[in-house]
Amino acid sequence: MTGQPAAKPAKNCVIVTAAALVDGDGRLLVQRRPAGKPMAGLWEFPGGKIEAGETPEEALVRELAEELAIDVEAACLAPACFASDTLGDKHLLLLLYVCRKWRGTPQAIHASALRWVRPVELYALDMPPADLPLIGLLEALI
Repeated sequence: MTGQPAAKPAKNCVIVTAAALVDGDGRLLVQRRPAGKPMAGLWEFPGGKIEAGETPEEALVRELAEELAIDVEAACLAPACFASDTLGDKHLLLLLYVCRKWRGTPQAIHASALRWVRPVELYALDMPPADLPLIGLLEALI
């Protein structure tokens, strides 16, 4: 026994990307998680997990096409901030990008609803814990 604390096993880290889509009026798009999914009913920024072989930007472009039926160029994604949170036996690292330019009109493909809100209105929405610390940063950025 060396007196050193036992090493804790590393948590499985899940890296996800999300977009703060900003319209011409300075509002942000949030989507409501559908019934049957973890955290159903909560409002979140659109995005999702990074698949093997993808960069965060490639994953976000793919996720926005799948979830909202919009086309986004990776060059239009500006890294904004990140959040780090425990999610059960895993650890979540959320990379948030700001996007002000896309093609198409966002549609609720995998969400139960979409909503355009001012940054200050995010405080009144039920959101996943990882999203909450991002609100103040977005309020300052937008």
